[in-house]
Amino acid sequence: MIDVHQHLWPEAFVERLRARREPPYLDGWTLHTATEAPYDVDPAAHEIDKRVALEQDAGTQLAAVSLSSPLGIEELGDADLLAAWHEGAAEFPKPFRAWASVDLREPAGLKDLLDKGFLGLQLPAHVLTTPSGWEAQADLLQILEQANKPILVHPGMARTSEEQCWWAPVVDYTTQLQAAWWAWHALGGRRTYPKLRLCFAAAAGLAPVHHERLAARGGRLGTIDPNLYVDTSSYGPQGIDAVARVLGIDQVVHGTDRPYADTADLRQGAAATAVIRRDNPFRLLFGTTTPERGVQ
Repeated sequence: MIDVHQHLWPEAFVERLRARREPPYLDGWTLHTATEAPYDVDPAAHEIDKRVALEQDAGTQLAAVSLSSPLGIEELGDADLLAAWHEGAAEFPKPFRAWASVDLREPAGLKDLLDKGFLGLQLPAHVLTTPSGWEAQADLLQILEQANKPILVHPGMARTSEEQCWWAPVVDYTTQLQAAWWAWHALGGRRTYPKLRLCFAAAAGLAPVHHERLAARGGRLGTIDPNLYVDTSSYGPQGIDAVARVLGIDQVVHGTDRPYADTADLRQGAAATAVIRRDNPFRLLFGTTTPERGVQ
């Protein structure tokens, strides 16, 4: 089994967050961000030995971890914080590997991170909500396509602050993902980057389900894009079944968003589950088919 979407904080990264005095920062284990209510982090969720044991019990062969983009770190200009993430993540034991992140204000160093074994690049969705937002990342997209590495589009910073803890994940995050999905299509991104592989977290906020509305308003879905994926994080059988009916089962990949969510039973049957949990994630991450099929 391959999980393309998890989060795990290295110890040095935690200490750097505690050393900060402006959002994002940690006060003990309480996380403060610029736009969301304080969040009490579970320390056990970032204990590496416990997480390794959890993945071993689940039969996970590869778990791809990434920086938490809602913290807004990619736009802080805090090089030490980014370095603490990459240096710590590079040392994670199996089955963990990591997505890279860059300072979007001065996006240097991506090639070096890819050479060091990072799986690809995570980009925050809130900077990709318009075609011009995608165009602004052209240098990064070109590097990734040339290196045969994928992109994970992950929810970024929430734009509003609400007391309800569910507001940002349910409203802000999904809105960002939907806008980023449509902006990619409006740009004609596939014409510019014909070989670039992309994955939108959280089923792209269910954006694919709105393709009927696209057609009703004069747009066109076109053919299925074999290099465009969505992950399953935070959705269950209803949401994923609806997305798969539009994109096809081959474009759906297993992602949990652990420790904030867990594996869901998608009720797709053994064959489809094998494709979602192993075959499709392998193609997304490495651009090739799996050497063996089946649920792992």
